[in-house]
Amino acid sequence: MRARFSFALCAAAFAALAVASVRGQTQSGQPPSGGGDQTFKFKSGVELVNVTATVTDANGRFVPGLRQDDFLVYEDNELQQVTHFSSERVPVSLGISLDTSSSMMGEKIESARSALDRFLYDLLDPQDEIFLQQFSNDPVLLQGWTTDRRALSRALGRLAPHGGTAMYDAVSEAVPLVQRGQFRKKALLLISDGNDTSSTLRIRDVQQLIRESEALVYAIGIDCSGGYTPRRRSGIFEQRRPPIPFPFPTPGGRGGWPRPMPQPPGQPGYPSPCSDPVNVAALRDMTDDSGGRTEIIREPRDLDPSTANIADELSKQYFLGYPSPGHKDGRWHVIKVEVRNKNYRVRARRGYIAS
Repeated sequence: MRARFSFALCAAAFAALAVASVRGQTQSGQPPSGGGDQTFKFKSGVELVNVTATVTDANGRFVPGLRQDDFLVYEDNELQQVTHFSSERVPVSLGISLDTSSSMMGEKIESARSALDRFLYDLLDPQDEIFLQQFSNDPVLLQGWTTDRRALSRALGRLAPHGGTAMYDAVSEAVPLVQRGQFRKKALLLISDGNDTSSTLRIRDVQQLIRESEALVYAIGIDCSGGYTPRRRSGIFEQRRPPIPFPFPTPGGRGGWPRPMPQPPGQPGYPSPCSDPVNVAALRDMTDDSGGRTEIIREPRDLDPSTANIADELSKQYFLGYPSPGHKDGRWHVIKVEVRNKNYRVRARRGYIAS
């Protein structure tokens, strides 16, 4: 009788402890400190849909201090119940894919080395893991996942620009590697100064691959055309200054610049030759669905503030998770994130493929 009573007492104590543990993990929909990565594990179309949101005010400044109740999340126009929320800075698994085609020789590659060194040592968290990929005619992984900044600096020192630009092939190899990063937050930074000239894949293939991942994709394009894009109209060439792409996608479409026509030979008054100007539309096709963004710079020295802005953004984002409706239909499902304060703007992933 005494043994049976002791067993029942122990069982009751164990059950109470288990309930207390569960309450500690789920209260207010927030994961406990230090254990948040497990509750935010993303499985496309299964269990939980994870969304990273960047919120800014009318002046483009990040908005801190928002709470779970400040957000509204819709999937296919239906309001979802946000069950997981965090505003804390978490470690990042970040891939860097750098254009090392022949057009990057000289000031561009030196500026890239300098900006990325500061990005790695001074702007990212020491816990963040990084890999470094270069691409010219083919993508090459210079350094796999590591937190060792010296190893990454040595890899940057081995950059040797040459050949063409296989940008799409590079991203197609980088995205699956980003997916294998150990942290829940995953991102890819692409830096290039030109259009794709050497890939076997098309932009649609790469866009589909990104849609099937959870990676935030950022791109910095170095505009070799100096801000002018010649185009043909009514049989003549004319100059046109294209708009600077805003970090947020334009409503109703991607926008971006059209692919420029070749410069007319012997025509005075045109900008200096630029064989393959950066393809802004293609960069935005790769970044905008993911919740990342494309930034275009005019001078190589602007790589430093641009990478600093991206590092700052990665440290000030919100995480939201909601139970998946469980489609499992292999189709694209649209996600829209809003905040109740209509003066703020939100950038987040536009959807996911329910695999």
